[in-house]
Amino acid sequence: MIRETADPLELFAGWYAEAGKSEPNDPSAMALATVGPDGTPSVRMVLLKDFDAAGFVFYTNYESRKGEQLITHPKAALLFHWKSVRRQIRLEGPVTKTTPEEADAYFATRARGSQIGAWASDQSRPLESRFALEKSVAEFGAKHLIGTVPRPPHWSGFRLQPTLIEFWQDGAFRLHDRLEYRRASAGAPWSTRTLYP
Repeated sequence: MIRETADPLELFAGWYAEAGKSEPNDPSAMALATVGPDGTPSVRMVLLKDFDAAGFVFYTNYESRKGEQLITHPKAALLFHWKSVRRQIRLEGPVTKTTPEEADAYFATRARGSQIGAWASDQSRPLESRFALEKSVAEFGAKHLIGTVPRPPHWSGFRLQPTLIEFWQDGAFRLHDRLEYRRASAGAPWSTRTLYP
């Protein structure tokens, strides 16, 4: 059975720490589902960069497909799946932009090559050739050869403020454990219920 806590963030932190010890690659990887202009869902993998009572933070190019979708329809779902510990966590809720100060602070921690890549890539747009990308990387690398690489204005973060968090744990004979936390809005009290597998 899943050990219920009053605050789902406490349970998430425990599971996340356990996954960090055993998951062979990127325990912070999560599927991000967004909605397009016509209502079609879209999903891809991103990396969790921070979480606290305010929400779950990830960063991207605001001009990318996911960035434009989140700005137009600021709701999303996240899924962590940790095969090594046979657990997953689903989250749903509204999304807000991080502050420029938060984005600057995180951008400063990235490897220089990743900082240059954020400038060089027209994310989600057609790429005419690999050479074009490498040329763009070389040009921005030369432009920012010395000193700090500033954060591009189109590159920043989003914060999902969950109104639903579901914890799933593998069980024998597919009799899995499922514990759901729900609240009406960010900041409201949580209610819990267990679900059939």
